Amino acid sequence: MRLLFVLPFLTLTACSITQPSQRGLSADPQSADRSNPYGTDRNRNTSAQPNRGTATAQRPASAPPTVVSSVSTPAAKTTDWSVIAIRGRFLSIDTSTVRVYLSLTMQRPDTLSGQAPTRVDDLTSHFITNYVLYPDYSTRERLGYGNVALSAQNVIREPTDEAGEHFMVSFDVKRPATTATALLLTEITETSTGKKSLNDLPLRFSTPRLNDRFTLFDANGRLPKLRNFATVNDTLVIRDVAGTSKPLHVIRYRHEFDPASSPMNLASRPAPKALTVDSSLTIMTNQPFRLPAEGLYFLQDDTTAATGIGLLIGDDRFPKMTQPAKLSKPVLYMSTSQETSELTNSTDVKKALDRYWLSLMSGNENVAKQAIRTYYKHVEEANLLFTTYKEGWKTDKGMIYIILGAPDRVQRSRDREVWVYSRRATTSELNFTFNRKPNQFVDDHYELVRYAEYQPIWYPIVEAWRTGAIHE
Repeated sequence: MRLLFVLPFLTLTACSITQPSQRGLSADPQSADRSNPYGTDRNRNTSAQPNRGTATAQRPASAPPTVVSSVSTPAAKTTDWSVIAIRGRFLSIDTSTVRVYLSLTMQRPDTLSGQAPTRVDDLTSHFITNYVLYPDYSTRERLGYGNVALSAQNVIREPTDEAGEHFMVSFDVKRPATTATALLLTEITETSTGKKSLNDLPLRFSTPRLNDRFTLFDANGRLPKLRNFATVNDTLVIRDVAGTSKPLHVIRYRHEFDPASSPMNLASRPAPKALTVDSSLTIMTNQPFRLPAEGLYFLQDDTTAATGIGLLIGDDRFPKMTQPAKLSKPVLYMSTSQETSELTNSTDVKKALDRYWLSLMSGNENVAKQAIRTYYKHVEEANLLFTTYKEGWKTDKGMIYIILGAPDRVQRSRDREVWVYSRRATTSELNFTFNRKPNQFVDDHYELVRYAEYQPIWYPIVEAWRTGAIHE
């Protein structure tokens, strides 16, 4: 499955963060959830060794105060080589250097489809990479810059990728002399067209936390996974750049986190629920291990610390969903309260779920099958892209993605993202603002800023899902 949502595919534009557009929307705040025909609107529980590249003084483009991401559709026809998705993270080597890992999803010209898989040589011969360091998102002042020599020493093709679409690039970045933190903007340029793909990544150099030093790797300990989840069948390795061996205390929480409430839900959030420890164990870093059951795991080297590594373990198909009891839950975003209750209380969930989809599609099996494929494809992608301490489909970002699909562009600053939808013929530009919130398990926990004025836009789109009018 290809990623359709590309947050870090960037174009540099001097653009500021804006509140959600109110053009064409109702301004009646009293209409928020009391008139909501879809969903239960429950409030969410908010607890919760590649070689280094070389750097030379090639100056990249200036960055704006706000990074603006455009969304690329991988399925589009192309005659050029391109990078259509980037995910990044860093690991501290010491207080003066970090190693940056960028996971790239490639797209090659259509004329090469069906031929041999993309190779490392293809990437290194068609792309150049450089970077610039800024103090943060709010200034253009450069702290440092350089370029990365792409070669077989710091580019790895993911071994399970038969098509040769996914590669890992790694390089080291030195700490700027004047600060302990920095914003890294990496620019990957296709040499023949000049087309640029960028990734923005905040770096921390001093007093690194456990999750700045260690992360989840594949079973061979070679490639970082750049995600917060695994499955019960996965062999896992937690390691740092140096391959240090040390014990980690692991706590398992068994907790059913609430899904996101609707974008119009203005009710106060309830107090976070306390998590109950289900079990605990000890693992060693740099050694393979398996976690015994589904749940949320918290890994720490110091049990008195407030932070650690959060890891969600799903069933053997995650991020796919295949069990009827699990498949019945994400449809709450397009369901009435009565429909949700009937699915929840059914003694035969599979039959109830079949009836649910057939009744929405007026008994048309072909339309129902098409709607099911499309909806659960969005759910799977939401799990893949947005899983934090809970499944991606339950997050605010996951909810918006499932119903509206990928945004047309994303505006990102230090603690905020704005998703912009501008290509819908039936609506004016529509913005969704997500604010980053502190979370002990993950760094990328975001909460949606909710508005009653979303209602006249949200409900027609939900109705389109319910009638099978949305398909891909």
